[in-house]
Amino acid sequence: MKKYTYSARETDKSDKWYLVDADGVILGRMASEIAARLRGKRNPLYTPHADTGDSVVVVNAEKIALTGRKWDQKVYYHHTGYVGGIKAITAKKLLEKKPEDLVVHAVRGMLPKNKLGRALLKKLKVYAGPEHPHSAQQPEPLSIK
Repeated sequence: MKKYTYSARETDKSDKWYLVDADGVILGRMASEIAARLRGKRNPLYTPHADTGDSVVVVNAEKIALTGRKWDQKVYYHHTGYVGGIKAITAKKLLEKKPEDLVVHAVRGMLPKNKLGRALLKKLKVYAGPEHPHSAQQPEPLSIK
């Protein structure tokens, strides 16, 4: 009798949807749980090279929490592509300008840096307020402490 390790294909998964309310939740704790759900690590069919994860909808991103003095000390950088074009913005200003980017940036850093990671990030939907257009998918509420 042959014994072998089962390797799941992307067609083997059943895509579930989860709803996360970010009101008062600490950013890093939430991002690590979301990244694990997107990757499929809570799934018995988990395969590192395949997308076996679920989709996640995050609401109330404007009410996210950071610990300590991170609102003023945490700085996000990006480059415009021009010489000397590095730009910096603090977490507090980014929350005012585009609160969804705080969550997306945190989750992106916890996913693989390849094609798979970019595909997984497309399954993350983040909204600043309490409304979202994904009620047809019937997302299950996911509580994060």
